[in-house]
Amino acid sequence: GLLLGSIVLALLLGLLPLPAALAALRPYWIALVLVYWLLEAPDRIGLGSAFLIGLAADLVFGTLFGEQAMRLAIIAFLVLRFRARLRFFPLSQQALAVFALLLNDRVVAAGVRVFAGEGMPPVSYWLAPAIGMALWPWLFLLLDGLRLRTRGRDG
Repeated sequence: GLLLGSIVLALLLGLLPLPAALAALRPYWIALVLVYWLLEAPDRIGLGSAFLIGLAADLVFGTLFGEQAMRLAIIAFLVLRFRARLRFFPLSQQALAVFALLLNDRVVAAGVRVFAGEGMPPVSYWLAPAIGMALWPWLFLLLDGLRLRTRGRDG
């Protein structure tokens, strides 16, 4: 269905080659798609799903096994914890909340990398959450439109 398709597409977007100068600006597509589904269909996706998606992402991207699983589980926990509020925010406020989630994720990821001995990431590393925030309203509207259009077929 749409849920699985959007997650697979997010994984593929994460693999899309980018010039070195733009690679640090790549939004965390899987997290953005996960946040959408956690807000709109929490009965179909939850903490366990987020963890499994993260393990798949670790395998696909070749990151430290369990890193993205942990990061996505943290995001899922936060979204589910504050879902009642987030869901009814206007898109501009949701975008700010998504920025906070993605920035928190960057802090966690940087902590993992520093702990693994890779050192601090460059300044450009911290810009991706702003890109994710800017994309959020568009991604939300796209997925929402597709979800509502396929609701009868998916259910």
